Amino acid sequence: MNGYHQSENGHPTAPKSLFLATAAFAIAFANWGLIAGLAPLLKKELGLSVAQSSLMIAIPVLLGALGRIPAGILTDRFGARRVFSLLLGFGILPTVALAVNHSYTSLLFWGFFLGILGSSFAIGVAFVSRWYPPQRQGIACGIYGAGNIGQSIAVFGGPVLGSWIGIPATFLIFGIASLTWGIVFAISAQNPPVKVRPKTFAECLSVLQTEKLTWALSLFYGLTFGGFVALSIYLPTLLQEMFALTPADAGARTAFFVILATLCRPVGGWLSDRIGGQILLLYVFLGMFAIGWLMSFPFIVPFTVGALGCSILFGLGNGGVFKLVPQYFPQQVGTVTGLVGAAGGLGGFFPPLELGMFRELTQSYAPGFILLSIFGLLCAWVLGRTFLRLPTPVQH
Repeated sequence: MNGYHQSENGHPTAPKSLFLATAAFAIAFANWGLIAGLAPLLKKELGLSVAQSSLMIAIPVLLGALGRIPAGILTDRFGARRVFSLLLGFGILPTVALAVNHSYTSLLFWGFFLGILGSSFAIGVAFVSRWYPPQRQGIACGIYGAGNIGQSIAVFGGPVLGSWIGIPATFLIFGIASLTWGIVFAISAQNPPVKVRPKTFAECLSVLQTEKLTWALSLFYGLTFGGFVALSIYLPTLLQEMFALTPADAGARTAFFVILATLCRPVGGWLSDRIGGQILLLYVFLGMFAIGWLMSFPFIVPFTVGALGCSILFGLGNGGVFKLVPQYFPQQVGTVTGLVGAAGGLGGFFPPLELGMFRELTQSYAPGFILLSIFGLLCAWVLGRTFLRLPTPVQH
């Protein structure tokens, strides 16, 4: 099916391609999360309210989510090498604009365009998966997905650089990194040896209209990746409000949460190659139902156990989802990844708003975390009604 006869480990150029794509994803994600990383400095400098700061952070997240759908379609249509290179090159435009002027209005306007770098995930999954045979795609996509460590670079490196060399120079450094790697990717990367017939946009979109499995995968990724994004953005605020931690302590704990989830992502891919993505996701969703509610306690120990447990499960689940995408949709990896990735991004956009709403209405974040636990059970039920009832596609 995928044309791999030379080696069960994939094409000889596969490791180089995986490295180039993972680095590209990390740099794109660092730029995507840069405004969120600089938010404490920007909020202080510009005198922003909590609502203004939340909107400023959310704008790039929203476009990064929605942009994954056209990014995936374009990748299936024109090839990952061209699309990824152009996307990274585009990153210099909003960052230079924000280096020149980072007023609140400018942050909202250019932050919208900076958010398109968050669509990079859909491009890379289509690129990486086609370099490897089916039995190796889980670990390959898991390693690629670990590039979301770029968000940690933005969240924790951004403020350090901003305090040291200033906010404008920080925007410029991140933008130059994006442009530079775009050039490297254009020169060094090759499109996968697996040939996929170019499709019309109507053909690309048809899979989203006819395949119910794409919507199930979107629901799953909305929980696993959306939960990861939401908590990585909102944990510093939660920890300071709920437990009166210092910003440095809250930041360090959030850093550990992000790194733990990132490290577990390739583990999730590796496990999926061995036991199947469906089985792994069943354990993940039942695990979230079992421990997600611990974060509803206003005590640091159960909250920490729940948060770190969910961090592990988010990472494993992310790896599991993107084992299933190329396995069930080998000819539409980019398109399906775009839809699923968009759902994951939207899953990170709404929970902070939901938690803030519960905080205002009930003076507690607990209902939001209880809903997270229940959502895990819902995903387990959907998994049982879809993938667990289907035969696993034959791998060649």
